[in-house]
Amino acid sequence: MPDSVDLGGRLARNIRQLREARGRTQAELARLAALPRATWTNLESGAANPTVAVLTKVALALQVSVEELLSEPRADCEHFPRGRLPVQRRGQAILQKLLPHAIPGMEIDRIELPPGARMPGVPHTPGTREYLTCEAGDLTLTAAGETWHLKPGDVLAFRGDQPHGYGNPGSRKAIGFSVVVLAPVLP
Repeated sequence: MPDSVDLGGRLARNIRQLREARGRTQAELARLAALPRATWTNLESGAANPTVAVLTKVALALQVSVEELLSEPRADCEHFPRGRLPVQRRGQAILQKLLPHAIPGMEIDRIELPPGARMPGVPHTPGTREYLTCEAGDLTLTAAGETWHLKPGDVLAFRGDQPHGYGNPGSRKAIGFSVVVLAPVLP
């Protein structure tokens, strides 16, 4: 490692970034690491020269490895090339997950319907809300015996816990996005 590397500054930036990403205060993490608050403050300022024991306590409190505390900061990004996210067919419809990582209590899908196609929806747990946005073409949503027509840019909010279905009454492909906010399941 070249002498010009500022390990103290790098350590300080990494600890501060990791703490802030977790939404914690210095006092909370110092307590979790069983370190004095002043020690944590010195670590984040770059003024500290910590022992291996202190680095280990900090890493455990932040739930990362000691190597991650000392490494060059990396962009917190993951690239998912087209076709890498789950795609499923439901009749003539194509459903594609838009998020590679699950968000508890939420589902976000891209729906593609060819002209004239229909797709049944799956009722979710009671209290669930669903939001349907039309991106291209014409979409319909049928629920509780009523049908709503959506054009590009329209959004429909509805109870996702009832039987419902999607359709494309148009003459070209329709694309929509469904955001489902699941109701919490009570014990």
